Amino acid sequence: MISIKGSVLRSRLALAEELAPGDGPRRVLARLTSQEADVLGSILASAWYPFDLGQRVDEAIVQELGGGRTEFFEKLGEASAEKNLGATGVHRGFLVPGDPHAFLAKTPLIYSYYYNEGRRDYERTGEREAVLTTRDAETFSAPDCLTVVGWYRRALGMCGASSPHVVEEECRATGGSVCRYRLSWS
Repeated sequence: MISIKGSVLRSRLALAEELAPGDGPRRVLARLTSQEADVLGSILASAWYPFDLGQRVDEAIVQELGGGRTEFFEKLGEASAEKNLGATGVHRGFLVPGDPHAFLAKTPLIYSYYYNEGRRDYERTGEREAVLTTRDAETFSAPDCLTVVGWYRRALGMCGASSPHVVEEECRATGGSVCRYRLSWS
């Protein structure tokens, strides 16, 4: 069973608090089962949790705080990057200020910190362009791919890339053989 790190779930609940201070997390947790809410009440950043739980948290946030808009998943990804790569984030050491390609070269390692199955490859395709391809993941979803788009867009900005742009060119959730993202910046 594919799993995600607790740090991902923590960043999602932090976004819920940011979007609706005081009651955001409570409103999100109310959309989940009591067992899921109990698990989320004592998340360990370094522990592994079921991918499906992460999906249900994402969907609850989008429904409760994002008005059901699917593009809101990108916002979740951005918040996760900010939380985990920021000054006090558990993965801030991955950032390479001033060198987006050096950061992107760590993509396979970064993937292994967030997911326990599959892999994500990095290919430099230009001075300010790269392609990331996710392969062999047992579980996948269109919302998770949108969070990846937001995560990498924000991470590139945190590395100093101007006008970062991320487009998912192929997605397993919509019939593709892989999930492929084209990244560019100026």
